[in-house]
Amino acid sequence: MVQRKSGHVTLLDIAQACGYSVSTVSIVLSEAPLSQNVAASTRDRIRKMATQLGYHPDAYARSLRRRRSQTIAVLAYDLSDPFCIPIVHGIQAGLQPGDYLPLLVDAQTQRKLFDSYLRMILERRAEGVIVIASWIFQETNLLEDVEKNQVPIVIVGRDLTPKKISSLLVDNEAGGALAMRHLIDLGHRQIAIVRGPEELFDTEPRWAGVQRTAVDAGIHLDRRLVFQLPNLTDSISGFEGGLRFSKEMIASGRAFTAVLAFDDLTALGVIRGLSDAGLNVPGDCSVVGFDDVLPAAVSTPGVTTIRQPLHEMGLMASEWTLEALKSREQNRKPVKLYKAPPELVVRTSTAPRMPASRRSGPPKSRLTI
Repeated sequence: MVQRKSGHVTLLDIAQACGYSVSTVSIVLSEAPLSQNVAASTRDRIRKMATQLGYHPDAYARSLRRRRSQTIAVLAYDLSDPFCIPIVHGIQAGLQPGDYLPLLVDAQTQRKLFDSYLRMILERRAEGVIVIASWIFQETNLLEDVEKNQVPIVIVGRDLTPKKISSLLVDNEAGGALAMRHLIDLGHRQIAIVRGPEELFDTEPRWAGVQRTAVDAGIHLDRRLVFQLPNLTDSISGFEGGLRFSKEMIASGRAFTAVLAFDDLTALGVIRGLSDAGLNVPGDCSVVGFDDVLPAAVSTPGVTTIRQPLHEMGLMASEWTLEALKSREQNRKPVKLYKAPPELVVRTSTAPRMPASRRSGPPKSRLTI
């Protein structure tokens, strides 16, 4: 067998191994119409040799001929955030049937890295871009460059339709209202709130839903029990913020029987802090989160949360991207917006409010009314 000089198996390697010309091998393996003029035994021998050598077509060379890369860039602002993983899985499921390769890159919450990756995505001629905008995602002028190059772009987790970018996100206001309503239905009236970072897009609509539901129920929210996460650098900081604020809640001396946290990791931090103080969740205090990421489901207690249909949102993002590629060929550029309906997932971190006399917390606990 001929010794190959190149790293990958090429048509030349197969031709030399079989004793046929490169053009004959190419015609057979590409299943071109002319391959019917090649003897069946020759076609069979070439295909067997290709399999034996481990040959795979050169997608890069093919993309140069067709001027199509068959690649969709998936740019995550922070892939360490559990929020991102189900979305990525949904995107992969949506792209696979169309033989598109998802090129996954992680900006690690760094604006410069995000911009650098976006430039490289354009330079490498990705046919579409899906951005997963979690946490401190900030808009960038380079997104406009993507649009100017007529590359379909979809963003998950942010509404950028005013900038003519198709957007998928959960209905945050409805989600905040759903979480608050759940606690109220359980009999809780003194509820502590941990809001999201000020610069995060989701914060204000969730807070609006919480406030509206409280007003409708005639409940006064004690401002001394409303906390706001700082402008964080990564998703794990939410856990640390929840842990810190739970201690501040107890130290404040204000009565509360439930905590509504901005997201699941923050809720887990709150639960840890209450537990460290000798308090039981949900016996002494109920806690609800938001997102329904994996840690919320497997923790003890399991976190009651507001589910975002993350996998479905990723699947829809990929479908929109493929549709936009077809529309581009017809000179149509539809811009879409979808706000996914949130869903309450009840687990063991919430329970009906119990009278102070029946709670299991330590005698000096300031949770009691």
